[in-house]
Amino acid sequence: MPQKSHLSLKWSHIISWNYNFYQAKLQEGALSRHWEVDLSEIYDFIRWEHDVISGYGGQVAVGGTQQFLCSADSRRNCSETLPNFDTVCSGIAGKMSEADADMASQGSDPDDEGLSDSSYQDYSDEDINDYYNYGPDDMEQDDRGQIFDPEAFEYFLFNKEEACQFLDEKVTELTQTIQVSHTIGKVLLQAHQWVLSDVMERFREDSVQLMVDCRILPPPSRAKQVEPPPKQCPVCLQAQEEKDLLSLACNHKFCTDCWQRYFQVQVEDGVATGVECMWSDCRLITTEEFALSIVKNDPVILRRYQQFAFNDYIKGHYQLRWCPGPDCDVLFMAPQPLGRKVQCKKCKTCCCFRCLKDYHVPADCPTIESWLRKCADDSETANYISAHTKDCPKCNICIEKNGGCNHMQCFKCKHDFCWMCLGDWKTHGSEYYECSRYKENPNIANESAQAQAREALKKYLFYFERWENHQKSLKLEEQTFQRIQHRIKEKVMNNMGTWIDWQYLLDAANLLHKCRYTLEYTYPYAYYQDGGPRKKLFEYQQAQLEAEIENLSWKIERAEQTDRGDLENQMDITEKRRLTLLRDFSES
Repeated sequence: MPQKSHLSLKWSHIISWNYNFYQAKLQEGALSRHWEVDLSEIYDFIRWEHDVISGYGGQVAVGGTQQFLCSADSRRNCSETLPNFDTVCSGIAGKMSEADADMASQGSDPDDEGLSDSSYQDYSDEDINDYYNYGPDDMEQDDRGQIFDPEAFEYFLFNKEEACQFLDEKVTELTQTIQVSHTIGKVLLQAHQWVLSDVMERFREDSVQLMVDCRILPPPSRAKQVEPPPKQCPVCLQAQEEKDLLSLACNHKFCTDCWQRYFQVQVEDGVATGVECMWSDCRLITTEEFALSIVKNDPVILRRYQQFAFNDYIKGHYQLRWCPGPDCDVLFMAPQPLGRKVQCKKCKTCCCFRCLKDYHVPADCPTIESWLRKCADDSETANYISAHTKDCPKCNICIEKNGGCNHMQCFKCKHDFCWMCLGDWKTHGSEYYECSRYKENPNIANESAQAQAREALKKYLFYFERWENHQKSLKLEEQTFQRIQHRIKEKVMNNMGTWIDWQYLLDAANLLHKCRYTLEYTYPYAYYQDGGPRKKLFEYQQAQLEAEIENLSWKIERAEQTDRGDLENQMDITEKRRLTLLRDFSES
């Protein structure tokens, strides 16, 4: 297939509008059915044919549509590729000429971006994979007509220097607004997760109380107490000159040597921004400026203090996260701190931005934390389902699962069955809803405590088995991916096509991994979800997704016997199921 070309906004509008027009005519019976095939081919051809589109720079104004479609070069190129192009092209050009005339009569500017939403659908080049099979009504769209992506998430990657600059800009903005020192500004922001608006709002309400709450100033009752200046350090009890005694706003004075030893102990314990006054019942914290004046003569302690202080600022900032990859120094910055997927370009680690655990939609962070804790606590109870073998439900021979697909075929009797429920696969398609749905006991509340405990364990094991099964399938499908890569390499070496020709197989394997990964995390979500109509809807969509995933897995494992068009169609259906489930049930 030729290389994909960039389509201008208006060209996408033209193609979408034109195809919708002829689809309507087909439904009215005004056109013969063979036009549908030709229109589909033309639509794909105009979108994908690099030579034709690139010759016009990918930019075709509405008023120039007829000229483009009827030009000699484009007609010759298209006619060589598509049957009946001249006939259909004339019809398109005629209809677009009428559209140009209508726009001209209404005083419309062809270059105006404000096209009618009812007449045009605005898609990006990546969104339109198969317009006539994946219509604009199938998925939710935003105000601009873009297909809604429930996983879309804006984030940036920072190095340490960029993160320091980002923090300093926040502090500078605050200090210029409320007129406090740079080091005091850091304490105020750190106490409010670096939410600038919260600090400024509290400062306007009561600046003194803000300083007290952030442990910069002592409470008014303590501040009024007047104590005679000490003549010795309360810690080492050595007589000291007044200039050698240092204190915070609380006026609890200690000698420089004691402060240095105190900071050394605190920093070795990993404490930096939370170092408190040494007085027994005083909770004022030291500022960065004060701390640096104490540790400046010890390079080791100074470096460690600055490192721990920076880590504290990152951990306290609602928009910043360290990449959890091993020995990785990259930071994620997200304007909105949602539980969405982020990936480090340096170490390739993928995780949830909010909790830094494995990406886990549709389950939210508290749900997956509870689930992982429960799995760790109940690991011994679930050991019996860890085996990779089950007996064939027809001939009872032992079968080992060596692939990711749950559609199993006994090597002895050729019986097709489901690995999870052992049901006959021939009737399993319509019963997937029952296979993935846990059936609650409606009378469990009236049962004994022992019966309730058994029911709770049964429910947990039901979801855990499916959760773990998809984990194992993901690992087994990694082996399938490697086999596909090896097989493609062999075909390329034997001049049976190029890597581009076989790229669709790798795309299918990657999509299968993404969809099964999402399906894996639907089971913790379902386990903690309350019963009711919404859960029934979720279980239905979950079952639909699982059925399509298994169909896709089956086709990929038999890729050489599977038609490419059939495989790509299954890919489209599976991804559509996944996006629908995430759109309806992922965290907003």
